[in-house]
Formats: sequence, structure tokens, C-alpha cells
Amino acid sequence: MASFYKDFLKPFFFRFDPEFVHESVVALGELIGEDEIAKFLLGKTICFRNKKLERTVGGIKFKNPLGLAAGFDYDGRCAAVLKSVGFGFNTVGTVTAKPYGGNPKPRLGRLPNSKSLFVNKGFKNQGVAAIAKRLEDKNLTDIVLGISVGASNLPEVDSIGKAIDDYLFTFEYLKNKKFVRYFELNISCPNTALPENFTNPKNLEVLVKKIAKVKLGKPVFVKMPNEITPGRIDPLIEVALKHGISGFILSNLVKDRKNKYILPEELKRFTNFKGNFSGRPCFEGSNRLIAHVSKKYGRDAVIIGCGGVFTAQDALVKFQAGADLVQMVTGLIFEGPQVAGRINRELATLL
Repeated sequence: MASFYKDFLKPFFFRFDPEFVHESVVALGELIGEDEIAKFLLGKTICFRNKKLERTVGGIKFKNPLGLAAGFDYDGRCAAVLKSVGFGFNTVGTVTAKPYGGNPKPRLGRLPNSKSLFVNKGFKNQGVAAIAKRLEDKNLTDIVLGISVGASNLPEVDSIGKAIDDYLFTFEYLKNKKFVRYFELNISCPNTALPENFTNPKNLEVLVKKIAKVKLGKPVFVKMPNEITPGRIDPLIEVALKHGISGFILSNLVKDRKNKYILPEELKRFTNFKGNFSGRPCFEGSNRLIAHVSKKYGRDAVIIGCGGVFTAQDALVKFQAGADLVQMVTGLIFEGPQVAGRINRELATLL
């Protein structure tokens, strides 16, 4: 399966516009997810299960510690199939109160030799009402699904106060939905009209205090920026923990175009476009944050490592740094649908 994807499917897919391919793959995943026989056969073909991989984190039992991060299934279309692919959990979104069609194109680009994606979606999604309705109509039995929540990326959401109200609307809307097992609070997307305004401790404190009053009854994990120093992240961690946040996802995209893993010959295609980068360029920054937060706050916080996971060894580095769980997106696109099963098979011997 791996060689078939790398030798045939990947070269074919990479001849076409990345966003078109992404939408097509999601549509296929949605179709398979609606067919119980197809899901069964897919699971038998590429999924790997082993009790050694099971763990309970944040009060949730995970079949394995590898999840699909937010950004792939932003409208919840293929949520029903991802367990059969081999993921122990998956995050839908980022979801906002109101629909948003996405930032100006290009919104997605490939840097194959850098093992990275150029990303500028800006919380493209169909809005919480449509996404919640879709998820309620799916068979999500025994699937650990989370929702990433952001503020609507619209001109009218032009202040901290309005952004907070926007966040709260989405949390309230999803509060009693049975399909949600955990929430991600996305405060670190660099591609929105109010980028990273909640990486200010005072603003974050107002937000998490109000979220606490919603009484979600489910874990909330804050997704942090990649390029942030210990001195800047510590006040955010402390404010979040003070008001009931369960843990942190470390971390989001990189903005620095001088990142040593972004090859100049690939970067030049995106010189005139706004956007940021996923995959391998995020790896070291993510690992540094995991190690720091684990050492200083590990007993008090769940840590989910995200950024640059392509192999079991990549995941192991994050676990050794202190992560309880790990997530991937770019690795799925570059390595193919069998990657989750392959990583879990190898992790069963490494952990």
C-alpha cells in the first residue's frame, strides 16, 4: 500500500491543485465513511490495533495515541472513516460561529522537499450549525472526536470583545453535543484578521474565564503558537490552568520564512503570498515547547504534540520530550492513508 501510494497515487495527485486534491480526498473519505462494509475492509487493510497503544488521557480512553490534527477535516465530512484509517482520535475544524469561504487563493501549496505545506485557509469552514448537523447525522460510535474552535474570520469580528462572544457562541452551540469528546481552543492561527490576539495573557484570561462559565464538562486543550519563547508561553499556561483548561497542543504553524527546513528554491513560489508553513519546519519548535511545558507543568497539564510527525520515530521524539498524545496532518498528505497504521505498528515495539 505504501509503495503504491508513493509510486503511483502521490505523483498523480501532486500534478493537480492541492486544494482541489484535498477536497476530492475528503469527499472520498466521506463516501467510504457512509458504507460500513467499505470501512470494515479499509480497517482490515491498513489499520493497526494493539492494546499496548491504548491509553487514558484527560479522562478519555484512546485506542492509540496518534490523532489527526485540525486543518484536514475542517467541515467534519470524513469524521466517520478516520478510525478505520487508524487514527486514535481526530479533530474537526477549526470551526467558527459563522461560515467563512477562506482567504484569497492560493490557500494551500506543497513544498515536497521541505516536507511542508504552505497554508492560508484562515479558518475556512461551513460554520458551527452546518457542521454540527452533519456530525449528528453520522455514525460516530466509539470514535474519539474533538472540535477545534476559533473566532469567525470576518470583518465584523474586529475586536477582542467580539471575538470572545464569537468563541462563546460556538462553545455554547456544541456544549451538549454527544459526538464531541474534547475541545481545542485555537488561539494561534496566524492567518486570520485577529492573529494571535489571545496570546496576550490578559486577553486569554478573559476568554478562558468566560469559557469556564459555559461548564462544558469536557476537556479543553489550548493550541499554542510554534514560535514562542518560554518567557511568553509560561504566563499563558498559568492563566489557562488557573481557569480549568486541561492541556495544550504544541503547536501550530511556523511563520518564519527563514526557517532552516524551508528550502529557498521551494519558498520562492510563495514569495508574494501571505501564509505560513506546516510539517517538518514545525518539528523542532514543537519539541522544544513540549519539553519545556512538560518539565514545568507536566503533572498539571495534558500535552499533545503536533508538528512534523511523518514516522514513528518522529512521534517517539515527542513522547520522550513529554507528550501524552501526538497529532499529524502534513504527514498524512505526504505519506498516504496507510501512514497511521504504519506508525502505530512501529510504536507498539518502541513504546
